[in-house]
Amino acid sequence: MNEVIREFLLETHENLAQLDLDLVQLERDPRGTETIARVFRTLHTVKGTAGFLGLPKLQAVAHAAENLLTRLRSGEMVYTPVIASALLAAVDAVRKMLDALEKTETEGADDFAAAIATLEALLVAGNAGPAHVPAPQVVPVVMPPVPAAPMVVSAPPPVEAPTPAPVISVEPAPVVIEKSRSLNPPSLVSAVSTVSAESAEPRSAAVSDSALRVDVGLLDKLMTLVGELVLARNQIMQFSTTQEESAFLGTVQRLNLLTTELQANVMKTRMQPIGNMWSKFPRVVRDLAVACGKQVHLEMDGKETELDKTIVEAIRDPLTHLVRNAVDHGIETPAERIAKGKPAEGRLALQASHEGGKIIIKIVDDGRGIDPDRVREKALAVKLITPEQAERMSEREITELIFLPGFSTADKVTNFSGRGVGMDVVRTNVEKIGGTVDIDTQPGLGTTLKMKIPLTLAIIPALTITSGGDRYAIPQVSLLELVRLEGEQAQQGIEWIHNAPVYRLRGNLLPLVYLNRELQVADTGVDGEVNIVILQADDRQFGLIVDAIHDTEEIVVKPLQKQIQGVTAFSGATIMGDGRVALILDVLGLAHKANVVSGLRERGMVEKAAATDAVPKETVLLFATRSGAHMAVPLSSVARLEEFPRSELERVGSRYVVQYRGQILPLLDVGKALGRKKKTRSSAAHQKSSLPVQVIVYTGQGHVLGLIVGQILDIVEEAIVTKSRARRRGVLYTAVLQEKVTEFLDVEGLVQAVDPDFFDATPVEV
Repeated sequence: MNEVIREFLLETHENLAQLDLDLVQLERDPRGTETIARVFRTLHTVKGTAGFLGLPKLQAVAHAAENLLTRLRSGEMVYTPVIASALLAAVDAVRKMLDALEKTETEGADDFAAAIATLEALLVAGNAGPAHVPAPQVVPVVMPPVPAAPMVVSAPPPVEAPTPAPVISVEPAPVVIEKSRSLNPPSLVSAVSTVSAESAEPRSAAVSDSALRVDVGLLDKLMTLVGELVLARNQIMQFSTTQEESAFLGTVQRLNLLTTELQANVMKTRMQPIGNMWSKFPRVVRDLAVACGKQVHLEMDGKETELDKTIVEAIRDPLTHLVRNAVDHGIETPAERIAKGKPAEGRLALQASHEGGKIIIKIVDDGRGIDPDRVREKALAVKLITPEQAERMSEREITELIFLPGFSTADKVTNFSGRGVGMDVVRTNVEKIGGTVDIDTQPGLGTTLKMKIPLTLAIIPALTITSGGDRYAIPQVSLLELVRLEGEQAQQGIEWIHNAPVYRLRGNLLPLVYLNRELQVADTGVDGEVNIVILQADDRQFGLIVDAIHDTEEIVVKPLQKQIQGVTAFSGATIMGDGRVALILDVLGLAHKANVVSGLRERGMVEKAAATDAVPKETVLLFATRSGAHMAVPLSSVARLEEFPRSELERVGSRYVVQYRGQILPLLDVGKALGRKKKTRSSAAHQKSSLPVQVIVYTGQGHVLGLIVGQILDIVEEAIVTKSRARRRGVLYTAVLQEKVTEFLDVEGLVQAVDPDFFDATPVEV
């Protein structure tokens, strides 16, 4: 069913239920002006929407009732039982058309001319008397099911109406049902035959029965309670690790599954399509285009993309500003566009999609783009940068100057722009919710602004770390990878450039931040050991050195109290599984505090040591099979890297499995699946078999699978220029990585060759 029709049915069914109550209430208090006004507004809405949807019969009935209510609202007529019956009949007619619309997507074949005629006759007659007014249509009364006991149906003699004036009949003559002393009453058949045929059919679920309006405050409270339940679940899960009783562990596992499912469904109640927010933009674009003397065509793609209500509210103003900027600054006037060989009408597109657990929103225009030279001149004129800095800046860095406070390329202040306030606020507001804003522009061709934002803020996965003896949580949305340096590598791996610590990570100079120093706490780390958490903030990467790294878990975000809201290093707090409070690190605020992403300070540190290539880079996980072959899988498909003692591997049928995070994780030996011949087992091989098994936890098509490999080597990000065709089953292609020939594993093809039904089974989240 069309979504607009569905919303119309839901809202109108609710309004009709209130109409019944209001019309009956008016019989008791005919002078209830507020009630009359409410009835009028409801029917007026029904009439207007029916006209918009192309429902002429529904529009005609509502219009006739609205005309009568106009006279009642102005006091020209007095509400009487006759008028009440006519309006109630109109409501019944509307309800009948709604039922037909839901079942057949039409108004039905019934003719409601008599109901309209009654309303019009009452309007003409006023309160002179109902002598010439036809009787309103009345929906037949459906009799209840006939009981099993023998019954005799008899009707009383008709009651004569009073002689002064005829009265319109509202209900048919009552039917009296009496128990009979006889076992065979003959009139039962005729009584049953008078029952409507519709009463014998089972009633199908209506649209109005499938939806319920709930107060947003109640949903927020429910979300808070689910968050507390998640915290309690985490505490029980942590306590269960010290227990061995199977019944208790089974109950804990069941609690974990139910809590996870409940959390997911409650989160869905807060989700709403982004199209609800986008609905105002056609008017915004139209009005602004007219005011600027421009022609703009707006396209919206991905309106059904859903995200959390709190996120919608957070990005409403930034998105509005970006749309206005695109029309005001980006798209040229028709004369300018024609002179450049473009169509007179500019194009503005809003696009939304899911990508990697985040929402991607793009604002694309085919306007003039951003000229880096003009931006540089403006920045120098207002002294936002020095001439020396301008010489060293790339075009991308020049373009991103538009996000600095006080910067504007407008030549004069207008009603829409030119004050230098806007783009800096856009980036700040988006980053507050853990999102990023990126810009890609081509002078003369157009600009694309991309916002990457999280789905929700209430419950998020986070990595727990320790620094200075206290625990902190780092949102996983900002986490890239973990690096551990030991022994001589810990001493020589960290270099210093201009008194700033850096780490050389796969050819990149990565700026480092010591969390202990930024928080001014004591160092409690282990000597000869360095733990680096690689984070991303403001499109820049940096390493955060911490004392210890723990595990990842879902945390419930709690707002900070007033006393510490001004501390830029923290964004919130949470309660851990043992009941202790942990502060949530604000990655961007921490990076600004450490001067990692403040303007241009460490520009050279995060750039590639060698010249960048135009070929797009791919991030892959390198590993070796037990036979020594070098292979790779995309890092985006890798959930975790694990090691299991061989004693924990169990055999189920012909497959190996392992108990993992409360679930049963199926395992696949990559070397065996690829068809490597089994070597003769030596004493060295026997000793090697006692070592832990290295497993890549792979995710694909909603399924989780453990890949047994010989050794996990590295994570690399390289531009793969040359690819050669695969020579065997289970391999996508072959390429050179780190000067070694590497096969790229076709996991799904390999699994289907070994177990064709694996991806057809119900997905299990781990």
